[in-house]
Order: sequence, then structure tokens, then C-alpha cells
Amino acid sequence: MTSDTEKLQKVLARAGLGSRREMEAAIEAGRVKVNGKVATLGDRIEMRDRVAFDDRPVTLRGAEETPRRVIMYNKPEGELCTRKDPEGRRTVFERLPRLKGERWIAIGRLDINTSGLLLFTTDGELANRLMHPSTQIEREYAVRVMGEVRKEHIVAMVEGVMLEDGPARFTDVQEFGGEGINTWFHVVIMEGRNREVRRLWESQGLTVSRLKRVRYGNIFLDKRAKAGEWVEMSQDEIDDLAQSAGLTPRKVPELTPDEKNRWSRDKNKRRPVQAMRKPKNSKGR
Repeated sequence: MTSDTEKLQKVLARAGLGSRREMEAAIEAGRVKVNGKVATLGDRIEMRDRVAFDDRPVTLRGAEETPRRVIMYNKPEGELCTRKDPEGRRTVFERLPRLKGERWIAIGRLDINTSGLLLFTTDGELANRLMHPSTQIEREYAVRVMGEVRKEHIVAMVEGVMLEDGPARFTDVQEFGGEGINTWFHVVIMEGRNREVRRLWESQGLTVSRLKRVRYGNIFLDKRAKAGEWVEMSQDEIDDLAQSAGLTPRKVPELTPDEKNRWSRDKNKRRPVQAMRKPKNSKGR
């Protein structure tokens, strides 16, 4: 092993094939080959090695050669954060602009009944850093709660409660008004465990009736993207996001004329947002 080698899953993520976690799963499933041999988790490679993913050659790139694009998407309720759904339900990837030779990687997930801010990037290393618990990236949600919320409920959720998968807590809770049994709050968590926001409120005997993510790190959901729409983020916004994840800023590539045409067509062909029935036994974060 030399200083010129890198972990295989890191190189694959940087090539835009998926997040580092997804690439680890692909390696374990035997979908990756290095120099004609099936790779194993823990392998390190050099840029001169021949790598294939699902028997297709992978173009390896150094960190500075990898495009770093990020788009903000305003997810409506009723969409799934998966590339394909066997039941034919709509997914968030259906609405994104098409890429050539790359793929969009979701930075975190939102369940089918949660709306709001989703970030997608072509940089697998950026996605991994922003999702990893050690980076301590804040996620802020607007929550409508059914039931009488008392001070002791807030104190308990900030100090921490024990859930079935370990301790959890909000780092901040602010009331945002409302009437009767439906009151709005803004809450902040530092990780993205399954249904964590909902389960924290449920631990106090309260029910979340609406949930919307409004911030991820230093990126706020804004009016540029209405429900079901995406917007490409600026160089300054992407640089700030990368720095918050401990990465060096990198120039965002200009769209080629072909990409501009395709992205424009994708926006113009955007399918209208329609109310969808919530499936039975659906789960939410």
C-alpha cells in the first residue's frame, strides 16, 4: 500500500456512481471488479487500475477532476426517495435534470409523508461527508404537532430520550405558533436516523401531522424552488456547503450547450404535483 492508493468505495463514489455507503454494498455484492478480479471491501486502488462496475468500465478521476454540482429540490409529499419503486409510485429522481455519464446522489432521505428540502450532488465524497454523523450537520424541520405540548415535553426531547435504536435528542426547539391542538414548531437534529423526528414527538405521547425539512446545514429551502421543482445552486453556495463538510472548494463546471438544452427541457416537462393517497402502513422520519 502506498500513499497513491485510495479506498475503492471512495473512488467509485467520486466517479458519481453513488454514495460511499452504496458503493460498499455494491462491492460486497460482487458487482465491482479491479483488473478483471472481483473486488472485496477494503481494497485500495491506484488511478492506473482498471475498474468495472456491473461489467462496465469506470472512468477514474482524481479529486480535482471530479465535477461538483449540487441542486436543491423541494420534495412534495407522496414521492419516494428511491430510484425505482416496484409499485410504480412517483420518485424524486423522476423530476431531476438528466446527466450524461454521471448520476445524482441524494444527500440524505425524506420519507413519503415528509416534504421539503432535498439536496442532490454529483460528488459522492461530498454526499458521504454531509451524511456522516461525525460531520455534525444540522437538519431543521418545521413540524405541526397534534396534542397539548407542555414545557416538560420540550425539556425531555432536548435533554434526550431513549428510543428503540438508542438515545436521541433535538438540539433546539422553537414554537412557531398555531391554534388549538395543531401547533407549529421548528426543531433541529444532528443526524438522519429513520423517523427520528416523529419518534421523538411520539415518545411524549404527541403526534406529528405535518413534517417539512426547511434547512440542511447552511442551505435553506427558499422560494426559488416550489414544490416539485429543483434549482441548481450557485458557486458560492456549493463552496460554503463543501467547506462545512471539510472539503476544499472546487470550481463548478459550466453546463455544456447540450446540457443546457436538456435541463431546460426537463424543467419544461415537469409533471404537475398532484395529491396522492398515503399508502397503508407507510413510515416516515
